[in-house]
Amino acid sequence: MATFLFDKIIFGPVKSRRLGVSLGINLLPTKTKICNFNCIYCECGWTRDIEKAVSRLPRREEVYNALELRLSELNKKSFAPDVITYAGNGEPTLHPDFPGIIDDSIILRDKYFRKAKIAVLSNATTISNPLIKAALLKIDMNILKLDSAFDSTIKIHNQPRVNINVEDLINSLIGFNGKVIIQTLFLRGTHNGKVIDNTTPVEINAWLKAIDRIRPSEVMIYTISRDTPEKARLNKVRLIELKRIAALVESIGIKTQVSG
Repeated sequence: MATFLFDKIIFGPVKSRRLGVSLGINLLPTKTKICNFNCIYCECGWTRDIEKAVSRLPRREEVYNALELRLSELNKKSFAPDVITYAGNGEPTLHPDFPGIIDDSIILRDKYFRKAKIAVLSNATTISNPLIKAALLKIDMNILKLDSAFDSTIKIHNQPRVNINVEDLINSLIGFNGKVIIQTLFLRGTHNGKVIDNTTPVEINAWLKAIDRIRPSEVMIYTISRDTPEKARLNKVRLIELKRIAALVESIGIKTQVSG
């Protein structure tokens, strides 16, 4: 099964199952993935050290020029995106100029499509950095990952390449004072002979307690929908089950979006 990489700085607009009409921005190389997670479900494939060593990040000026060109083209066509989304081939906040690039995108958004929202899809590993946190607090949709409340599950599910302590991560997420959207991907399967299932009652109970502590503005619940590096060893969670999990979140007063 084939995974894929985005081959441009700007891609789309595309129809996103969570965000609507989204104009994507890739701050990472177009020929390789750079991430400090190595999620077993990632549509961009595995993170390779050798590729990271030879990778080239687009300069801040390149990103600015590419975004302005695309927004100008869309403006001439009167085609307004719902969201300008930082995602792409890995973790966008790893770009050293990420805070400045966010400032640039706000300027360009206000110039061409003032009603469009700016979103960042991040694995939340860098949010203890004050500059990253400040940048994320400037945008409309600060979407951060929390796939489990257990270190052992994250170790298999997300395969972090940096030290991650879930309790520390939860406390950092609490520090956004509700200006954060939590995204969680639920799945079942095996990886290197180990069973993974973050939908068990124990998993859901611990995760729900974490969500209640964080009190995000919204929770996005979804499951795999594209090819993954693990191929057939990973299984989607049924929509009816995702909706049951969403109902638990909504019962504690938090808005929830489900994508099957």
